[in-house]
Amino acid sequence: MASPNKHIIWDWNGTLLNDTWLCVDVLNGLLAKRNREPISEETYRQNFGFPVIHFYEYLGFDTGLDSFEKISHEFIGTYEERWLEQCALHSETVEMLSELSDLGHTHSVLSAAKQEALQIGIEHFGIRPFFTGLMGTDNIYAAGKIDQGRRWIDQLHWKPEEIVLVGDTLHDLEVAEAIGTHCILLTHGHHTPERLAASGAPVVHSNRELIQKLGPV
Repeated sequence: MASPNKHIIWDWNGTLLNDTWLCVDVLNGLLAKRNREPISEETYRQNFGFPVIHFYEYLGFDTGLDSFEKISHEFIGTYEERWLEQCALHSETVEMLSELSDLGHTHSVLSAAKQEALQIGIEHFGIRPFFTGLMGTDNIYAAGKIDQGRRWIDQLHWKPEEIVLVGDTLHDLEVAEAIGTHCILLTHGHHTPERLAASGAPVVHSNRELIQKLGPV
């Protein structure tokens, strides 16, 4: 049976890019500077969410406006020093994008990352030719991407019911619901499989399983 999803909107961090471990490591560096205990990757995945300021509050950071700005710059500065050299795409990402393209799907990216960083990363990892477009943000504060999603859906040539958003967090499901697209959640990113499954959204555990789930157009 042909897939109803002609176009795939991909999340970037955690979905295509394997960077959860780095986010935890950078956060633990910030916590250590403030004499706070580190967190495990499991704790991160069980509690991380958008807007990110609420997660910082959960960790015990002082998130008054100036402090949140300072923490955000500190996090991004350290992250950007490391991610291009130390992170990689998730296993079989390139093969998956290629196979889904061969099956008739087209692709774009919707991300809470800054537009410039998104473009640099996509090009650095050699996957830019797969995408019809990239939609990032104009700031570093990771408040969420519903508004960007609405702007992006207006620019695409497909009806919302012909589009599936693939992400790794509950916020990706919120975005999909807000813009009227289908949604599939991958369990290898920033939220635990249990959190994703509890949402009731379709969940897959690998890029190979995602190809099988989407099938041909």
